[in-house]
Amino acid sequence: MQRYINVLKLSWSAAIASELEYRVNFLIATLSSVGNLAGSLFGLFLFYGNNYTFPGWSWESALIVLGIFTLLQGFSATFLAPNLNRIVRHVQEGTLDFVLLKPIRSQFWLSIHTLSPWGMPDIVFGCVMIVYAGTKLSLGIGGYILSAVPLFFGLVILYSLWFMLGACSIWFVKIYNVTEVLRGLLEAGRYPMAAYPTAFRFFFTFVVPVAFLTTVPAEAMLGNSQLGWVLGAAVLALGLFAVSTWFWRFALRFYTSASS
Repeated sequence: MQRYINVLKLSWSAAIASELEYRVNFLIATLSSVGNLAGSLFGLFLFYGNNYTFPGWSWESALIVLGIFTLLQGFSATFLAPNLNRIVRHVQEGTLDFVLLKPIRSQFWLSIHTLSPWGMPDIVFGCVMIVYAGTKLSLGIGGYILSAVPLFFGLVILYSLWFMLGACSIWFVKIYNVTEVLRGLLEAGRYPMAAYPTAFRFFFTFVVPVAFLTTVPAEAMLGNSQLGWVLGAAVLALGLFAVSTWFWRFALRFYTSASS
């Protein structure tokens, strides 16, 4: 375990040092995050500004959902997207051979090897929005702690989906179109599931598990979550993580190394 922690420290410190050579990018990323956040708030305001509310969701509680979505968006931009791009590059250039020869699990290395600090503004803005809405709703510290469990499961679900897409690059090198489709579907998580018709709620719960990413953690924070949904999130997260591990090993059977 200590070896993995040391690898994590070295990889992230090197990645941050490399990215900070272009500090103007941080300003651009922050302005981009502000613009995206303003657009999201405007879209939510279009509903609540006309005296319409999603069933069971006040303006402040809907802000919590949007805050969790923004936080997950920052998590994806910081940790998931950079490593997904690296997997594609390793396959294209044949450098995946060197990763597989390292005395460390290849999935771990490919998942944490790099990060991009340009997603941090979204993480900060998401946390600020959650705390602001929680203060308006007089939420106690217990609500935030309860939501941490399903939120963690949501992060595992999101990671598993992204990593399986990355593994697909062994067969289909250009997977950017697929990632854009997934990103577009996950955009539904910026609003509570109650905002959608029944058919869409079913789709975003049992087909593409968007509900487990934002709505379930928000309900846990508000004290409205049922134990069954949290257990469902746990089972789904563990199941998808196991599938992602199996799928990566399966994909490696079809990998033709640069030396063979």
